[in-house]
Amino acid sequence: MSTVFNIIAIVFMLAVLAVLIRGLINLMRGGSGNTSNKLMQARVVLQFFALVFILLAVWATRG
Repeated sequence: MSTVFNIIAIVFMLAVLAVLIRGLINLMRGGSGNTSNKLMQARVVLQFFALVFILLAVWATRG
């Protein structure tokens, strides 16, 4: 069961990283500020869900 939690946690972290990199690339290229803002909002939401999932995984595997 912990392997499943590890895989899902890694997927969440990679999703956060992908959105972060895409937002930074858009910002460096001088892209739309609105697009950068939306990407950074998406990053924050993904980080929240990743953190909640990781805490649930720790709680579920702790005993």
